[in-house]
Amino acid sequence: MTRIDFYTHAESKLRTACQLCAKAAAQGTRIFVYAPDADTAREIDRLLWTTPATGFVPHCRPEDPLAAVTPVIVSEHAEPLPHDDALLNLHPDVPIFFSRFRRLVEIVGTDETDRQQARARFRFYRDRGYELHDHNLSKAARAAP
Repeated sequence: MTRIDFYTHAESKLRTACQLCAKAAAQGTRIFVYAPDADTAREIDRLLWTTPATGFVPHCRPEDPLAAVTPVIVSEHAEPLPHDDALLNLHPDVPIFFSRFRRLVEIVGTDETDRQQARARFRFYRDRGYELHDHNLSKAARAAP
């Protein structure tokens, strides 16, 4: 069954997405970033070229010939899905194909609309018995002993 991780209170969803991609790639996990639209996919692509600040995270589009060996795939389309390691969802809705992945990552920003949409996704997963984990990214949570 898919493990689902919610990263909450993200100051910047896209920067958090890039940081999580960098971490996944460093650990040998392949990740599919499901962007809500072409503009967001382009912005993620741009940010991954500078994450971390002294390097970049190898990434490409799913139709690229190197997709089979690239750790991060970025697309606003659900197909093709070149692997089943991890899915990072940036859509406001539940991706219908999420359960084919071993892990699903949801990033929740600080604005109320995003939080409401995330709550609906959380309830959807919870009501179907998925294993849910919460990672609070707020400064207060990081400062706590």
